[in-house]
Amino acid sequence: MRRKIAYVILLLGMVSYVVRSQSYDTLRLTVETAVKIARRQSPDVLVARHSFRSAYWNYCFYKANYRPSLTFTSTPNFNHQINVVNLSDGSSHYVEQNQLMADGALSITQNIPWTGGSLSVNSGLQRLDLYGDSRTHTYKSNPVTVTYEQALFGYNSLKWDKKIEPLRFEEAKKSYVETLELVSTRAVTKFFDLARAQTNLRIASTNYANADTLYIFAQGRYNIGTITENEMLQLEVNRLTEESNRMNAQIEVDDYMQELRSYLGMTDRVVIEVEVRPEIPAAQVELDEALSLAFSNSPDRITMERRKRESESNVAYARSLSGLKADIYAQVGLTQTGDKVSSAYKDPLNQQYIQLGLRLPILDWGRGKGRIRVAESNRDMVYTQVEQDMTNFELNVLKVVKQFNLQTSKVNVAAKTDQTANRRNEVARRLYILGKSTILDLNASISEKDTAKRNYINALYNYWTLYYTLRSLTLFDFVKGMPLTEDYESLLK
Repeated sequence: MRRKIAYVILLLGMVSYVVRSQSYDTLRLTVETAVKIARRQSPDVLVARHSFRSAYWNYCFYKANYRPSLTFTSTPNFNHQINVVNLSDGSSHYVEQNQLMADGALSITQNIPWTGGSLSVNSGLQRLDLYGDSRTHTYKSNPVTVTYEQALFGYNSLKWDKKIEPLRFEEAKKSYVETLELVSTRAVTKFFDLARAQTNLRIASTNYANADTLYIFAQGRYNIGTITENEMLQLEVNRLTEESNRMNAQIEVDDYMQELRSYLGMTDRVVIEVEVRPEIPAAQVELDEALSLAFSNSPDRITMERRKRESESNVAYARSLSGLKADIYAQVGLTQTGDKVSSAYKDPLNQQYIQLGLRLPILDWGRGKGRIRVAESNRDMVYTQVEQDMTNFELNVLKVVKQFNLQTSKVNVAAKTDQTANRRNEVARRLYILGKSTILDLNASISEKDTAKRNYINALYNYWTLYYTLRSLTLFDFVKGMPLTEDYESLLK
């Protein structure tokens, strides 16, 4: 009865697998193909592209602050109301006003990064219309006006932006390339998750077929009394165990296949068959070379430098808020009025305006000094953290390089072990059928075979993970011998 139930479960499993296989197309994937698809359309890559575009436009905004800007301004207004007007004799009267003011001005402004001030050249024209018993109008012109604004002893954001923003954009470019390598690493992880699951399914299917064959063969031997009942029951347990393992393996395959499809950005319900190839890139990496490339190319180094400069900027800002503050505003130009546009530009008069603002805190109960001390303390903390991060970064690079250089040998050993374990299992199975071996020897050979196959898959997984991790740390392709880069212009389309 139990045997009939087992055959029914087996038949249902085969039918379910055939239906799934026939319902969807099958896609065979190697690890390199999976990585290419992930780098092109995985959700992480799409997020990284948007992040880079944001960084690019922030950089464009920063660059625009150092270029001249051209602006047109106009604030026309109509005023018809009773207002208080001060007369020449010092008295005030309520006077009805009915007037229209129209103006237009063109201004060119240039920020000065060395001082933090701004220089502008303006030209404008105003027209005033008065309505009443008789309508009159006048014009006021400012043919040219030069204005300079400057904060003395203040925080020069233009100077600090010039030190920080180029680093930030360079960091964004290298971070995008690094993200592609990290995406490759995650794709490798999900690829080999499915590879392990499909390997376990193949192992379980093979083991079940062998266990079923041995169980049927053992029934004949048991009937003639050449094996004990205990051994017969052990073979039946093996067959049921392998049947359960196969069903569990099928569930794992479905789960990991869905995860891989999702990460690769696949919307079609394709059946993925992973193909684990023994070929791996032949590369040996020198420690000093990898360390030099990591310090030259990694975005982490740029991030550390940016953090240091930002901490210095915060100290400068805190100091600008304390002590003497002064603002200067100077304007020189020409102006004239007239009842016609032409007369408003005839014989213009000189005009000058200078304003100086001073602020000196006398008693602030140590607020300014405390603000500076906090900023300096944060700067020192950042410097300490950066030094520790640099040390950890160097140690991580050295560790990954050493592990990667050893992993090729580990893959070769795992491959030979897998082949040897397969041969040993075949020998053990034949010997058991011939009655020259025990069930314990057969079970041990099966366990060793399965373990060797899984270890081989894990060795390949570790190799590819270390391979792309090393690329992400150094942004260098050690197989082709060239730095990793991207066509950043295409990312903006």
